Amino acid sequence: MSNSRSALVARLAATALGACVAGIGLPSEARAPAARAPAPLPAAAAPAAPAQAAKPPAAPAAPRGRSPLAFAAHVAATVNDEVISTYDLQQRMLLLIVTSGVQPTEQNAPELQREALRGLIDERLQLQEIHRIQSKQKVTVEPSEKEIDEELSDLARANNMKLEGLARQLSLAGVSINTLREQVRAQVAWRRYMGGRFGSSVRITDDQIRATRARLNAAAAKPQFLVSEIYLDAQRVGGIEVARNGAQQLLEQLKQGAPFPAVARQFSASASASNGGDDGWLVSGEMQAPVQAALQGLSPGELSAPVETPDGVYIFLLRDRRAGASSLMVNMKQAWTTDTSPAAEASLAALKSKVRGCEGFEEQAKKLTGLSYGETGEVDIVQLAPDVKTGLTEVKPGETTQILRTPYGAHVVALCSRRQGDSHEPSKADIENRLYGEELAMLAKRFLRDLHNSATIEAR
Repeated sequence: MSNSRSALVARLAATALGACVAGIGLPSEARAPAARAPAPLPAAAAPAAPAQAAKPPAAPAAPRGRSPLAFAAHVAATVNDEVISTYDLQQRMLLLIVTSGVQPTEQNAPELQREALRGLIDERLQLQEIHRIQSKQKVTVEPSEKEIDEELSDLARANNMKLEGLARQLSLAGVSINTLREQVRAQVAWRRYMGGRFGSSVRITDDQIRATRARLNAAAAKPQFLVSEIYLDAQRVGGIEVARNGAQQLLEQLKQGAPFPAVARQFSASASASNGGDDGWLVSGEMQAPVQAALQGLSPGELSAPVETPDGVYIFLLRDRRAGASSLMVNMKQAWTTDTSPAAEASLAALKSKVRGCEGFEEQAKKLTGLSYGETGEVDIVQLAPDVKTGLTEVKPGETTQILRTPYGAHVVALCSRRQGDSHEPSKADIENRLYGEELAMLAKRFLRDLHNSATIEAR
């Protein structure tokens, strides 16, 4: 981020947050802080503190080099009696602004505040659970300071700078590097904990892989859409109307130039958020009806309007689209005879009764009189005789056709496999990894929901 843009972000943030400062009860001189120490944002329902009010819970010590006035001892929320201060909330808001590219306005500032608070609450719950496990089982899950430095250095390199430069750019926007460190700490620790808690229980079977491969091959003939997504979960954000309004605000920011991957990483509740919202190729007929209707009306490079579903609201970026694959590749084994006598056809009928698909096909054909047999390898179905082509479309992989008659004789064909010719078929490892990731993400989401349900959370 250039210095000019960093300064602009800081000014815009100060403008958007300035209206909230009066309700905190800070001394008047604290209401015009320096650029490096913006005024803290109060919780939405926080009343002005009376002069003789009971002293609120003490906030953590202010980071080195910061004005103490920017670190007011006010409580934005408590999570199982652990305090989230207004300083924590303000810092997370500014981090959201800087890392997502969303420009703060009077309209979207409340939603930015809510999203920042939701993220902080999630992280408090996650770290509390991790601390409980570390204490109970005498294990270490949290990353070390050195490991966090490595994560931050990777992030800096991805933005063509060093860690010191990243810290400097954040500071210009009023964000302490410690705010980003704590976010990274929670993310890495939670990822490790979920992998350790559920990783060994997630079992992807060969049947699941075969079923997924068959579905992908069948889908390859249908129109497909390469999309990125931002998903606002209605339950998480407080209802479908809140999700709808939030999506509309994010859409306006995207139209003004906010980068889609950055916004997805910070605001999306989908598992694709960690990949910048990249959801890969979606197949026509396998999406919810509102999603398919929205994508069909887009051209590559266009953003969808907010798409409402029963559980939340999506924004899609259509990156590419393609028609279904045109050719069908089949791998088969066949036995045939040029003798059209009843005896010859009886041999084919006997073969069909003894085999189930390709397994053991040659061994059984060998035992029967008057049959030729062999494996064709993978061929395009359009190259086959019309009767054979028709017969193969009527069976599934692992099945054999009826006796087929062509100008060359009578045939029984076993279909070993079938796939779309110009599709890019994923490997077994690719499919397994994708299924594993989806299952683990679902378990992690359920576990975090359970932590929410059992917690005492109060927003001030």
